[in-house]
Amino acid sequence: MTTGIVARESYYVRTGEHTYKPTAHAGGAWQADEQHFSPLAGLVVHAIDGHLAERPGNLTLSRISYDILGRLALDECEITVETVRPGRTIELLEATVAISGRPVVRARAWLLASLNTSSVADSPHERLPAPEELTPWAMHEEWNGGYVSSVDVRRMPPSRKGRTAAWLSSPVDLVADEPSTALASYIALVDTANGIAVQQDPTEWMFPNLDLTIHLHRQPRGPWTGLDTTVTFGPTGQGLTSSVLHDIDGPVGHAGQILTVRPL
Repeated sequence: MTTGIVARESYYVRTGEHTYKPTAHAGGAWQADEQHFSPLAGLVVHAIDGHLAERPGNLTLSRISYDILGRLALDECEITVETVRPGRTIELLEATVAISGRPVVRARAWLLASLNTSSVADSPHERLPAPEELTPWAMHEEWNGGYVSSVDVRRMPPSRKGRTAAWLSSPVDLVADEPSTALASYIALVDTANGIAVQQDPTEWMFPNLDLTIHLHRQPRGPWTGLDTTVTFGPTGQGLTSSVLHDIDGPVGHAGQILTVRPL
């Protein structure tokens, strides 16, 4: 007798208290045997959420900055979180991702006190058109990898090279059989920005990002991550992907990625 329950797909499966194994859905866009950084960024926030759940507090993650230190092999990873600067109104955390015992990502997250500032809340950035107003984009036809194939992308027609906006959502859970916060699920899609507004054909040029920094003035809610993205290439091998971040209620913050631009 069958129950009719279908197991949900996930980007990661927990293998220990601090260890996770990526599934094929986490596969990278540049190399098939690497992880895409986008779901890994969300997994780091998931680990931070677990760290914070162990104690009371009224602090909100307001900035997280990731440095990618090495190759993100599609292998089991360990994430450790520690408090660098404790405080009741401001706190700094550091998370380290290690694969085969070697650190491959370090992330620092600033947590700020939650206060009622709704009377002065404002942003000059216009809201994006709703996801249902945009055309689905088959991103997997231009990019490889299990992660790219897993996301639902609704993109505005690029106005020029390096300039567009898009909404992303995913039916794939971050970690198998574990609830994730709206923030972790939202951030798990942000690193995709580097692939939605390309400056050059990725079959002729490489432009992977070495970092990702996210500043939030409001906590986002799902299920859509909105990216209003601009990509700039400089003349000496550096590039920059800059995005205004949105949820369906409007802008929530900014993201930046530094790129190393190389001909293939």
